[in-house]
Amino acid sequence: MRMQVRLLVSPAADLPLLNARTLLATPFVWIIGAIVALGPLSLDLYLPSLPALQAHFGADTGSVQRTVSSYFLGLALGQVVYGSLADRYGRKLPLVAGLVIYAAVSFACAAAPGIDWLIGLRFLQALGACAGIVITRAIVRDRYAPQQMAQVLSVLMLIMGVAPILAPMLGGYIFLHLGWEANFLLLGGYGTVCALLVCFTLPETLAQRSAARTTVQTLRDYARILGHRRFLGYALAGGTAQAGMYCYIALSSFVFIEVYGVDAQQFSWIFGANAFGLIAASQLNHRLLATIRAERVLRGALRGFTIAGFVTVLAVVTGFGGLAGVLVPLFVCIATLGLTFPNSTAAAMAPFGDRAGMASAVLGTLQFSIAGLASGLATMLHDGTALPMAGMVAACGAVSLMLLRGLVREPAVTQPA
Repeated sequence: MRMQVRLLVSPAADLPLLNARTLLATPFVWIIGAIVALGPLSLDLYLPSLPALQAHFGADTGSVQRTVSSYFLGLALGQVVYGSLADRYGRKLPLVAGLVIYAAVSFACAAAPGIDWLIGLRFLQALGACAGIVITRAIVRDRYAPQQMAQVLSVLMLIMGVAPILAPMLGGYIFLHLGWEANFLLLGGYGTVCALLVCFTLPETLAQRSAARTTVQTLRDYARILGHRRFLGYALAGGTAQAGMYCYIALSSFVFIEVYGVDAQQFSWIFGANAFGLIAASQLNHRLLATIRAERVLRGALRGFTIAGFVTVLAVVTGFGGLAGVLVPLFVCIATLGLTFPNSTAAAMAPFGDRAGMASAVLGTLQFSIAGLASGLATMLHDGTALPMAGMVAACGAVSLMLLRGLVREPAVTQPA
């Protein structure tokens, strides 16, 4: 255990740099990337139609925004189950089951008779989607060492990052021509394709399945993971930073469309530009890890996130620069997540090779619980201005940095693994 943790904080030069082009030529990476992209697709595809959903169902703004919050809640609660299943029965079977659930519920969302039905179905949709989130991380941990895992996750963000760029644009186009229901039909079809890919092309990566365990033993394993100080520090810091992005996701369509007066297509371009920054930073991260510790990159990224968050708040309060004054620092905030996500994930999971599924489940549960709470709070604070969105983004950055500094002590001297 100690050796694995030390591996994380050692110089990246101690491990061979994984070539991004070679990884992108690997079908395995593309399949994993396609499954991971379910997350941003499920959130971003229907964002341009949120104001229209409010009119269609005759609902208030809070009810429509709860279709986002309920999805986060489902992601948070469902991951614990998949973690132990993936360690006990292998990665493949639970992953296929989750994707089938996701596809079936996505089709049902298109036929939702009311906003309350849609809120509930989004919760169930997330229960299926979280299988992909948990198990793909465990699969990558099965195949790669921790520092290399961060590099692989950076390359995966290049693949999955296309989703938040194209999803709002595609979703806005589909909404304008086919209605909001067509977006959920597309998600159902995409989930079906992913399930078939896993069935027929993805190999089982778990070398040795864990023995059957009682409920008490499983809970003890989860408690040990939660009691690991470094795991908790990286998981909470990374999750809180990501929560800032989800606050932005939950309110961005209302802020930019209703407050700043952009139309659905313009909003899609704004959203896509921020996603491009996320992708570019993740590829920079892949290079940085060749010479810099993942922990050091993570700390620098969180500092940048926090500073840019407070600059966004200042731009909103003063009105300086108008829309551009908000967009520029917000772009920096989202871009830095391309550095925080792969490094915090790899750092948190480094000590748990024998329980990668459970560690991934705890990591995801913590992160999406924080995201759900933060986005829900942002929704409650929404007052028709951009300040709640900007304030929550800045607060998430500041809290994430404090959590990392408080729970994980940065080594003064780098030691080789």
